[in-house]
Amino acid sequence: MNRKRSKPKIDRKMPMVHPNAAAIDVGATMHMAAVRPDRTPEPVRSFGTFTTDLHRLVEWFKECGVETVVMESTSVYWIPIFELLDAHGFTVLLVNARDAKHVPGRKTDVSDAQWLQRLHSYGLLRASFRPKGQISELRAYMRQRERLLEYAASHIQHMQKALIEMNLQLHHVVADITGATGLRIIRTILAGERDPKVLALLRDYRCHSSAETIEKALTGSYRADCSHSSRHSPSTTLTMRRHLLATPGSKPY
Repeated sequence: MNRKRSKPKIDRKMPMVHPNAAAIDVGATMHMAAVRPDRTPEPVRSFGTFTTDLHRLVEWFKECGVETVVMESTSVYWIPIFELLDAHGFTVLLVNARDAKHVPGRKTDVSDAQWLQRLHSYGLLRASFRPKGQISELRAYMRQRERLLEYAASHIQHMQKALIEMNLQLHHVVADITGATGLRIIRTILAGERDPKVLALLRDYRCHSSAETIEKALTGSYRADCSHSSRHSPSTTLTMRRHLLATPGSKPY
């Protein structure tokens, strides 16, 4: 007698990877936080972004038995709550908003925080790289240095453009218009001096070009509007350089 073999039952239920997961929908003035529905009668709550509000959010997570928290990298608004949660011992994941949007199956009545919490519970979100400790500090310094260099370069280009419009070929006779000779001459021009001979005498002794060459380069059509448009560029450039030297690990350039 042939007996029919019963097919083994397949458990199609996805295993929960992070049962104590929570999520935060980060905003500029308000954060929406979500925990598992069985942890509290009100699993989704809103919190302000003041420091006292962030501490209340942390305490609420502790009361709900949360161990790991996920949030999207929204502008820079995530940084304060991320660092506070990390300091209190939570495992915090920062994810790209596009990763959460590409996961199918979301219902329309589920909030962003609830959806993030559910995805994180089942391990469906990939954490973005977030360096810690000294690496994070070093990266902040490097980014600040890069911005300062960009600001300084923008003002240098502004000065050079004004000089070219007046046919003052200073950048052809000095290695750097923001060097000793270049800045001295530009400041004197901005002060009202227009005589090329007088300006050429401001040449630094280390400058490779002669005073006669610099005099020829500074013979042009001086215009008040060009001088006025670049009036603040020299001082701004020097300010950027001072900030650069104050940045840890920076060297004079």
